[in-house]
Amino acid sequence: MVTQSMSRKGNCWDNSLAESFFKIIKVKLIYEDDFKTTAQAKTAIFEYIEIWYNRKR
Repeated sequence: MVTQSMSRKGNCWDNSLAESFFKIIKVKLIYEDDFKTTAQAKTAIFEYIEIWYNRKR
């Protein structure tokens, strides 16, 4: 039986792809835009993931 242990918070060895993805969302989408409502932010994030990111992959 093989068990995997998760690394501590801030250690990117286990989640490097996920951490990279969320960094891109933060830098390119959230910090560069000024959303008036939460709905606008959710829509923009959804469009980024579904329209741009998933099609590029």
